[in-house]
Amino acid sequence: MANRRNSNDVSGDDSTTMPTGRVRRATSIGRLAAGVAMREGATRVTNYGRSAEDRDARMSQQQFRTAEQIVDVLGTMKGAAMKVGQVLSFMDVGLVPPEHREEFQAKLSKLRDMAPRVAFRDMRRVIETDMEAKLGDVFAEFDEEAIGAASIGQVYRARLHEKPAGWGTDIAAVKVQYPGIDAAVRADLQNLGIILRLAKSVAPGIDVQAVGDEIRERMTEELDYELEASNQRQMARLYRGHPFIVIPGVATELCGKRVIVTEFVAGEGFDAWQQKDQDERNRLAEIVFRFYYGGLWRDGMFSADPHPGNSILMPDGRVAFIDFGLFHKISREMVENQAQSIRLCLAGDAEALLQHMREIRWIPPNSGLTPDDAMAIAEQLVWYAMVDEESRLRPEHVAEMIFEISDPRSPHWKQTRRATVPAEYMMSLRLAGMAIAVCSQLDASVNYHRIVREWLAEDEPQSDLGRAEGAWLRSRGR
Repeated sequence: MANRRNSNDVSGDDSTTMPTGRVRRATSIGRLAAGVAMREGATRVTNYGRSAEDRDARMSQQQFRTAEQIVDVLGTMKGAAMKVGQVLSFMDVGLVPPEHREEFQAKLSKLRDMAPRVAFRDMRRVIETDMEAKLGDVFAEFDEEAIGAASIGQVYRARLHEKPAGWGTDIAAVKVQYPGIDAAVRADLQNLGIILRLAKSVAPGIDVQAVGDEIRERMTEELDYELEASNQRQMARLYRGHPFIVIPGVATELCGKRVIVTEFVAGEGFDAWQQKDQDERNRLAEIVFRFYYGGLWRDGMFSADPHPGNSILMPDGRVAFIDFGLFHKISREMVENQAQSIRLCLAGDAEALLQHMREIRWIPPNSGLTPDDAMAIAEQLVWYAMVDEESRLRPEHVAEMIFEISDPRSPHWKQTRRATVPAEYMMSLRLAGMAIAVCSQLDASVNYHRIVREWLAEDEPQSDLGRAEGAWLRSRGR
């Protein structure tokens, strides 16, 4: 993710030494794991003889404290460990019991904004080494104070000697990897099993193997800024001329393995969005939904990190989407498999849905699940799109959705635990959960059902944004 900040938020004068060895970076995790195990044992002992209500309260408090400590440790590490924190953060407040939701939401917000403080002299060395040139030879001006932070780097503002073709400005955003981050990530990936076992202690439904495999693959890709530049160029071409979505241009010749230079976009961040009136929040939520889900259903390619910090409201009302390090492409077959699942769910055809989910290996043949079970699982995942009416999503709705499909205390646990969604679908499901979580934080009212039907049933758009996007698609022969 790439969070826009004020210049005072990230100092260019301080320096943090990043531990890169597996043993050193595992030490913090190991201490946390030992503490969690001790608390779990103590809770089991002290719960003996207590009432069910008292036991639930103590377990609830323990779960919250464990989740808090995981956030604290992950937030200091930067690397794959931080990416695990981002995976957890998309679950929003669903990680902890309802009584701790508000408190934990604030904790997660801090996690998403944590960044190491690296002196600019160290970041400058990364830039000049990667570009094989002095800073002044590449940039006319370069602001030494970082304006933003990403999970593996910092973002700076600079002015180019010449405005690139197609750009509206000569101002660039320069994202630079932290020194030593590649070694830190490799160490974290070796320790990933420990981290994920800790995550499982607060999210019992998490598939440790599938999550681990995906994080390893995606983090390796995310370290390659040349690949990210290619992803962003592809998306910029795809959305050229779009009526309300902007993908900033890329200065290809200036991008390298550890530095990426893109068009700078000025505007309002997500915090300002949340202060808008109801109509504007509705509009922004629909834009977010159309961008992330539209990329999945139309093109089979999407930014897999729908974080609020990756979108900027421009003065003209359009929304710019940035950061394509965590990017994913899926085959048309996979797109159609997921689309057909939702079509059958919307049609209420439980028998066909169960058969389809078996055919695409989301449910094993010997699971014992009934058609009603399959429909119940699907409804928990797409309930916001099933009814033809405006849905006003809130964070607690997303938390409840996650609880229903991933927590052993849920009445649906016996059914959902037998589902075996293949790992290759994980990123698109993560996208779905995170995009809806972002919409919920806007407290917006949107008829998601009608938008989904545009993509899956070829219905005519019903909203102003839908009609504008439809005209743009037709103009491009899509």
